[in-house]
Amino acid sequence: MTTTTVSVPMSETSQPGEARRAAMRLASGAGLDEEVVGKVAIAVTEAASNVVKHGRGGDVILRTLRDGEAHGLEMLALDRGSGMANVGECFRDGYSTAGTAGTGLGAIRRLSSEFDVHTIPGVGTAVLARFWSAAPPKPELEVGAVCVPKPGELVCGDAWAVACRAGVTIIVVVDGLGHGLPAADAAAAALDAFAASRTPEPRIVLEEIHAALRSTRGAAVAVAVVDPRRRLLRYAGLGNIAGAILGTGPARHMVSHNGTAGHEARRLDEFSYQWPEGSLVVIHSDGLGTHWDLGRYPGLAQREPSLIAGVLYRDFARRRDDVAVVVAR
Repeated sequence: MTTTTVSVPMSETSQPGEARRAAMRLASGAGLDEEVVGKVAIAVTEAASNVVKHGRGGDVILRTLRDGEAHGLEMLALDRGSGMANVGECFRDGYSTAGTAGTGLGAIRRLSSEFDVHTIPGVGTAVLARFWSAAPPKPELEVGAVCVPKPGELVCGDAWAVACRAGVTIIVVVDGLGHGLPAADAAAAALDAFAASRTPEPRIVLEEIHAALRSTRGAAVAVAVVDPRRRLLRYAGLGNIAGAILGTGPARHMVSHNGTAGHEARRLDEFSYQWPEGSLVVIHSDGLGTHWDLGRYPGLAQREPSLIAGVLYRDFARRRDDVAVVVAR
């Protein structure tokens, strides 16, 4: 089942309706039953309305999910508003700062299968809700992402995928050169090569993708292999994709070589890094600025990986290119 992402900008009162319709369409297409689709419609409407009312603009990002036999929908509601000084109070039914019924945040939490929120007064609020057909298995590595096209484009030239092989988790992030359909075709070819691969070795995966992209525009590609049992992360990258491991102490930035998968690759080396318990890895395309610092966001590093990716996208996306942000814990 192919994952589908839809991003709806939020700045006008008509746009929550657009987000609701997109969410219902995705949820139905993902195979969610009528009851869950109804919950999605209510929750997305509430979240999108909050972004417009309180958020001084923002985004609602919807993504279909598949984990084994379970399938679902993920919603990120991202705003740049005044934030919440007391999150617990905002869950209480009847509480409102906008003269409304005040059931939004509490309703979203009750309706969803999974819920998380991060807010900083004066910076903004990010809300995550997931709706599942059935409880998914607990993954050894939690992975979340935001991957959306350049504003105005219908297709995204960035892409990502994750797979489990031989007891490790492999994450691939791709940035097709440029944007639009040729970039999207290159990214799709890279993910096809990854899906056909059977190796857990990052350098070999990168070589296979490099060979598969020769007839395309080409792409920047990063392959990270996380082995939680050995506390090890192995990484092979080509082109302008950034990767960092965040734990205690300074961030460790991973090495990608210059080049373009499918065209020029003078070196395809693999590097190994320690993976301390509780660490995060953040991998992103150059559609995200590089000057982000999770230390500026108290408590964010402990939130859901998708929520972390959403906040980074909200505050550091360049908005003139496709962007992919993948976070794993």
